[in-house]
Amino acid sequence: MPELRRDPITARWTIIATERAWRPRDFMHDPQTSPSPSRSPFAPGNEHLTPPEIYALRPDGSAPNGPGWQIRVIPNKYPVLAVEGGLEPRPEGMFDQMNGLGAHEIIIESPDPAFQLHRLPADHLVDVIRVYRDRMADLRGDVRLQHSALFRNQGAMAGASVAHGHAQLVALPIVPPACQRRLDNAKAYFEFRGRNVFDDLVRQEVKAGSRLIYDNGAFVILAPYASASPFEMWIVPRASESHFDRAADDQLAPLADALAQGLGRLEKGLGDPAYNLSLHTAPYPLTEADGRPLPWYRWHVAIEPALTQVAGFERGSGMFINPVAPETAAAFLKGVSL
Repeated sequence: MPELRRDPITARWTIIATERAWRPRDFMHDPQTSPSPSRSPFAPGNEHLTPPEIYALRPDGSAPNGPGWQIRVIPNKYPVLAVEGGLEPRPEGMFDQMNGLGAHEIIIESPDPAFQLHRLPADHLVDVIRVYRDRMADLRGDVRLQHSALFRNQGAMAGASVAHGHAQLVALPIVPPACQRRLDNAKAYFEFRGRNVFDDLVRQEVKAGSRLIYDNGAFVILAPYASASPFEMWIVPRASESHFDRAADDQLAPLADALAQGLGRLEKGLGDPAYNLSLHTAPYPLTEADGRPLPWYRWHVAIEPALTQVAGFERGSGMFINPVAPETAAAFLKGVSL
């Protein structure tokens, strides 16, 4: 019989419809086509096709805005928000309106147009995560901004418009509703039970084991109890830190390992499906009065393979139908040997 499941962090209800029988090959995808370097606007030699870089890691000390970089950060050529100006909030009849102020950056994690994030050398992947953190920390200095959303759309099915892999960082003058819900739910849990919901989550899932995919001591990969889509994964740190932009240096290597494990198992087990990766962190101004991390929240990473479509029921109800129980997905991914 189908089950209705609710997650205490997202307050999301999901229908786990396991009677829709599946086999691993039902979700297998053909490998994605590698883009041609000559056609990739993000490839070395095509720097003139992008806005001037904000930051670049250049091991050989090469000049800015030319080849020789390992990681490159640029403004989005077609940003969803503009850096210049003020908010100027104002009414529009019964509605609210303000200027679209914010920042929109592209983080090109490798000069190789055909690279896969999880296949980067370990030290390169650590540098990528460090750039994620440091760019988010830099944007914290703009007092107009409230929150940063870092995400990757890998593959056309996941919404990627450029085949050359990259992450995007969007800094907003508001806190997005989904983020606010996670914060509110985590705080309510803490106030009611006196414990961090993420501590309880890690403790319970490690003990049960049925939804645990990987554990390297610093991070766990788990299939969420109310997974909205097949093979959804969360990467959750054990360390208590609410803001990713304040993550300690010693967290970067184990996070790189967890990312490589999670994405590598998706590639080997399901044929390199498209996916969306989101980094969930607390808003910039939100800390304890003395500046300490929030005791009731924790940053974490969500990976959602693009294996099913969002249709009328999902859009109309705000609920999702998942044909693969997270316990089944976790067992399958845990069994994938890298």
